[in-house]
Amino acid sequence: MKFELALIMPVYNEEACINEVVSSWYSELSGLDIKFIMIVLNDGSRDKTKDKLEHFAGNARINIINKMNSGHGPTILQGYHMGVNLADWVFQTDSDDEMKPAFFKELWSRRQDYDALFGFRQGRKQSISRSLISRISRVTVNIVFGKGVLDVNTPYRLMRGDILKNIISQIPDDTYAPNIIISGKLAASGVRIYNFPVPNEGRKTGTCSIVKWKLWKAVIKSFLQTFNIRYLRK
Repeated sequence: MKFELALIMPVYNEEACINEVVSSWYSELSGLDIKFIMIVLNDGSRDKTKDKLEHFAGNARINIINKMNSGHGPTILQGYHMGVNLADWVFQTDSDDEMKPAFFKELWSRRQDYDALFGFRQGRKQSISRSLISRISRVTVNIVFGKGVLDVNTPYRLMRGDILKNIISQIPDDTYAPNIIISGKLAASGVRIYNFPVPNEGRKTGTCSIVKWKLWKAVIKSFLQTFNIRYLRK
């Protein structure tokens, strides 16, 4: 069956909110009368996330995948590879409830005029380190690939499946931050891009998968992978 939309949602240690988040997205997409499938990937959560997700086991529109931990980026890529073969459009969002489903309709309603639509995070509160990293990421993508995406790592992105399929075929499965590379590839390819502000409410529950010094180590890895993709995998 070919769907109009495949929603990709990576999950890690979100037992406190995951049922509400999945249900709210299911309700939003159903209300928009979209032929959709949700691909929810539990990335080896150590809490009771897996047990919570069993609530949706009988829903044919919600595909729950419990997998060994591989990290946020590789999990997103796994979901993308599934999504592009199932639907015309692929949307990725995180499971932390920081960006609400109610704003998705703005992107969906404009999809016929664009190839990639991004909800850039508005009102996002970050530490000095994370704010600096976000700025460096944006500048890096602008320099290496070109401008076009305002929030290069936003977890609120709607993309044409055929275009995304071509891009992810060039990205290794272990890539730490594939969304940054995807944003750059989209900007460099000259496709039609739409940016729309979506409020970011900040994390209230769950576990951030990377903290403190590990963050900078991961950022260095991400930048090296980004340059490698740009200059060695044209």
